[in-house]
Formats: sequence, C-alpha cells, structure tokens
Amino acid sequence: MMQGFTVVEIHGAVDLATAPGVQVHLDAATHPIGARVIVDLRPVAFFDCAVLTLLCRAHRRIRERGGHLAVVCVRPWHLKVLAAGGLDVLFRPAATVEAAALATLRPPSQTRAEEPR
Repeated sequence: MMQGFTVVEIHGAVDLATAPGVQVHLDAATHPIGARVIVDLRPVAFFDCAVLTLLCRAHRRIRERGGHLAVVCVRPWHLKVLAAGGLDVLFRPAATVEAAALATLRPPSQTRAEEPR
C-alpha cells in the first residue's frame, strides 16, 4: 500500500490461462468501498486481450463502489494494446506509481479532456 492506495503489481505473462489468478488479486483490491487501486503493469513481460478484460472488470467494480483505479504502463507494445482496445483514453496510463496516484487525486476537470458539446 502506498499513501492510501493499494498497488497491484502484476508480473510475468498475462493471457487467458493466467488471467484468473490475476483476477483474484484485482477483485480483492477493488472490493472495499472507496478503494483507490493502482495496477502496475510495468513488470509484465507479455499480455494479450485478457488484460483488457481484467482492467475493464476492475474499473467497473471500483466505480460501483465509489473508488478510483489508475494504471501504470510504459512499454510501447503494451500501450499499443491498450490503445487498440480504446482503454488508453479511459485509463490514461502513467509512467510511475507516484504519477498515477497524483493523477487520481486531481479533480476530474484536470484529468480528463474537455468533452465535445
């Protein structure tokens, strides 16, 4: 835990076979009311669309409980997968856990682009 945030650091490869093990940890982290969770994908060597499903599930669960979810991701290939799934805009991946925490603490008007009128 870092300054009121639960950091879920994922390691290795995440695919359809390993996703259920990751989901257990994400479900535990996103369960408490008002949880503030940072998912750190930097140590992940490989991931496929299973990660997109896990992140969407975690995001939905945490928003239902009034919490916040942030993602740390820096590898170009991983960022491309997030972008291909349209999740780069939703999560706005940060380069460090500290940057993700700061972005989560900013008021929504400072973290989202203006929506078209």
